[in-house]
Amino acid sequence: MTVSAILESSVAETLSKHLGMFSNPKGSHLLERTQPMGEWLDLRAQLETWPYARTLERAPQAETIAVSQNGRRVTGLNFGSQDYLGLTAHPAVRDAAIAAIRDFGPHVASSPMLQGNTTIGRQLEKEVGDLLQTEHVLLFPTGWAAGFGAITGFVRPSDSIVIDQLGHASLLQGSRAATENVYLFRHNDPESLRNRLQKIRAKDKENAILVVSEGLFSMDSDWPDIQALQAVTREYGAVLMLDIAHDFGSQGPHGSSQIGVQQMLGEIDIVMGSFSKSLASNGGFVATNIRSARQYLGIFGGSHMYSNGISPVQSAAALAALRIAKSEEGDRLRRRAMDNVLRLRAGLEVRGVRCLGMPSNVVPVMAGDDALAKWTGNLLELNGIMANLVEFPAVPRGEARFRFQVMPTHTDAHIDYAVETFVRCLEQAKESI
Repeated sequence: MTVSAILESSVAETLSKHLGMFSNPKGSHLLERTQPMGEWLDLRAQLETWPYARTLERAPQAETIAVSQNGRRVTGLNFGSQDYLGLTAHPAVRDAAIAAIRDFGPHVASSPMLQGNTTIGRQLEKEVGDLLQTEHVLLFPTGWAAGFGAITGFVRPSDSIVIDQLGHASLLQGSRAATENVYLFRHNDPESLRNRLQKIRAKDKENAILVVSEGLFSMDSDWPDIQALQAVTREYGAVLMLDIAHDFGSQGPHGSSQIGVQQMLGEIDIVMGSFSKSLASNGGFVATNIRSARQYLGIFGGSHMYSNGISPVQSAAALAALRIAKSEEGDRLRRRAMDNVLRLRAGLEVRGVRCLGMPSNVVPVMAGDDALAKWTGNLLELNGIMANLVEFPAVPRGEARFRFQVMPTHTDAHIDYAVETFVRCLEQAKESI
């Protein structure tokens, strides 16, 4: 075998492997058994096919600069950030954060159950509740903490959880941490949910059931029939929790998410969301119309009780961003973002590239073969495009995709360049693999 053939074989082997191969390592030493994965990651970085853990050198705006793990500096178009309304650079958001750090300092220095709350945070709770038409809102330091904390806070080991099979990792891990009685239902399928609930209630009429779904699924850019889910859930005496992390602020009247689009405001048992997408901040919330439920979660939700409260800086940024999202300016930003989304999807689809789901700020662009997708990602970076590669096991084998996350601050020229560049890079990758 020639040297070039050996090198080609090594590259092919590296690209064919996936993280799932390392998820259950063998060996008696907890840390040393991670070495095979580390060696594989180093090889991918050398091949410039590891597009994760980039380091930003400036704000995550439509144009930015990032450094990859192998040190490659990428200057170009940012389709990898979740700044769905482009508010990270908004003067009102930045001014609010600066004022908060002046008045309160950088953190609250306490659990919310003690004195880790601020007047800014209390106002944020109120305005989130007003928008969603829920009376009681509880803040968490991150969106992950909100999802994980709500599930583990409410659910006990004898209870059951029925969750959409494509639920977010925070929801799935929270479910498995709360109870062994975790069941999946087919994605966005109320009848599959009904079948699960029927079987559980036939055996268990004493314990509680939590049903978990999302307002917008970011891997596929689709959403459920929320009214149908809530109706089936209540039919069996269960409780619905809806995660609106990706659609809060970016969809619906005044940014009220798919709950607002589907005219279900105030009707959902538990609403969980995040400020880290459209609201230019970190932090999350859980909203409900039952006062005692908020009180209970505040005490038994571990990620609320045993963590410092959300930073006043983050609360202030989220509050300023929320007010923009609810305003006429927010309506204009959502319309502009949707124009960009439709332009991107149409441009790709007319060139034979498939985009999944429905139009949203997340545009899943199919590549298919995992090795092909990895090499396409390398070429995209070389051409100044930053988009998020999603590969197995995060999605099924052979269904690798790029999540282009679109902002209103992208221009028509940005969108057109992204279309032409993606199509060209995909074709070049096909010739190379």
